[in-house]
Amino acid sequence: MDIHSEICGAIDQYKAKASDIGRQIHAHPEPKFKEHFAAGLLGRALSELGLEVETGSGGLETAFRAEFGARGPTVAILAEYDALPNGHSCGHNLIAGAALSAIAGLMRVRDRLPGRIVILGTPAEEGGGGKILLLRAGALKGVDAAMMAHPTDGEFRGMPALATQNLRFTFHGRASHAALAPWDGASALAAVIQTFQSVDTARLHFRDGSRVHGIITNGGQAVNIIPELAVCEFLARARTSRRAAEMAARIIRCAEAAALASGVKLEHALIGGYKNLINNAPMAARYAGHSEALGVPSPEAPSDAPSGSTDMGDVSHEIPAIHPVFRIGDRGQGNCHEDAFEKLTDTPRAYDAMIRVAKAMAMTAYDLLAEPDLLKAAKQEFAARSES
Repeated sequence: MDIHSEICGAIDQYKAKASDIGRQIHAHPEPKFKEHFAAGLLGRALSELGLEVETGSGGLETAFRAEFGARGPTVAILAEYDALPNGHSCGHNLIAGAALSAIAGLMRVRDRLPGRIVILGTPAEEGGGGKILLLRAGALKGVDAAMMAHPTDGEFRGMPALATQNLRFTFHGRASHAALAPWDGASALAAVIQTFQSVDTARLHFRDGSRVHGIITNGGQAVNIIPELAVCEFLARARTSRRAAEMAARIIRCAEAAALASGVKLEHALIGGYKNLINNAPMAARYAGHSEALGVPSPEAPSDAPSGSTDMGDVSHEIPAIHPVFRIGDRGQGNCHEDAFEKLTDTPRAYDAMIRVAKAMAMTAYDLLAEPDLLKAAKQEFAARSES
């Protein structure tokens, strides 16, 4: 039996355990930076596999890290496990289960690894930028390549995720009685509404593939008072960080104009942002080869494929990385962040796909350690893209 077969066999044997962990995480959804149940569950599972687990990695309470293998190149497999307000509608329970399963497979051959494997538990992908904080803390220092896989309604060797700029606008007006003396007030809410109208008008000028969306987080204090405080947030998305920044600058001008027209004061802040995702071509091709051998082709995503954003994009700007996506439902049944998708992420089909993807990732990780030419090609392609 070759090493690839041993790895896959161990993952098959671990399927019941990994699927149970995925179900438990799904049943206990936790928001960003609050993933205590999921992080504890995954940490205990890694300890049971024989690993020493570092908790609180990078200063993040719900992050963890473990590693094994021999001196040599190092490959990291990343796990996500935070949820959204409507539960695990992005399938992070499956991301965590796939990472854990890949580690279980690679642990079977740990004494024959020509390098090191790291599993990094990364909290707060949904808006918290956990991976960015871990990068800053040096949690990926010395890692040569990284990978993770994400469920969706399609099957591709990489996801063309967009760069983001997350803006918060706080408008300060002047309160007055809305019936007795509305002329004495200055409505912060009016400025918010005008900002949304101006941003909608500005959409005409944003580049193809760009997205902008916003919410009102504070629309006033009482219906019979002219609102003295109103707050909104916008997320600008574009194919590159430079273009996302250009969009953000225009959105800020919209808010400034609204504040001036409404006679209120404006505070604005950049509260976060992700870089676009660069999928490493040699790594993605090797992953796709393993996926096809397992019975599921994983082609390149179309250049115009709709996409979201991820802090894995920031990782991909630091080291060679891949972020394949895998299908857990048919087109039209639901996709990420939808209530229907939350149900799809806890089905036998989803856990079967999770195990298959874990095999493809684990074999790719092993190949990066065992084949110097593959890792060299990944690094060369990364360097060429970084310089372009």
